[in-house]
Amino acid sequence: MSKTSTATQQEAPAFLKRYEEQIVPALKQQFKLTNRLAVPRLTKIVVNVGCGEAAHDAKILEEAVRHVATITGQRPAVTRAKKAVSNFKIKEGDPVGCKVTLRRRRMYEFLERLISVALPRIRDFQGIPKTGFDGGGNFSFGISEQTIFPELQPDDVHYTLGMDIAIVTTASSVEEARALLIGFGMPFQK
Repeated sequence: MSKTSTATQQEAPAFLKRYEEQIVPALKQQFKLTNRLAVPRLTKIVVNVGCGEAAHDAKILEEAVRHVATITGQRPAVTRAKKAVSNFKIKEGDPVGCKVTLRRRRMYEFLERLISVALPRIRDFQGIPKTGFDGGGNFSFGISEQTIFPELQPDDVHYTLGMDIAIVTTASSVEEARALLIGFGMPFQK
């Protein structure tokens, strides 16, 4: 009996299947693309949590790292201050947050949990603003608190921290990137 890796035994994420079976043909038809490789796709998702208070209290940073690791399934890197800011009593090199870059399988799994489970849990949710596109096909938005993710127990959250999420695509225009994210079910504002 040969040993096989666990990655080959696992089934592909549902959003990856949706992309290949539904979104690619729809985008090829919508933008009149002849080559499948010209269809926009996701490259990576970057989750960033900034907590400047971590420079003064290490417990805040520890909790932020633990929560981001629980939410994304990947241990984040600690970000440090590039410049000293005397008004906030932050020295150069102080820890001020954490970030994680998700690719491939974890990226699709995170996007599925974000769209299907976390965003609908936001109180009085009206949709995500369409203003987060950068003109090059990438989309960024912020979440005000991490407790919308069901992986976190509300009793374990002592510090409410927001997070910035950047979705990087290969789209060459805002229209292509918006169509790609709508295909995944991103709930944009009307």
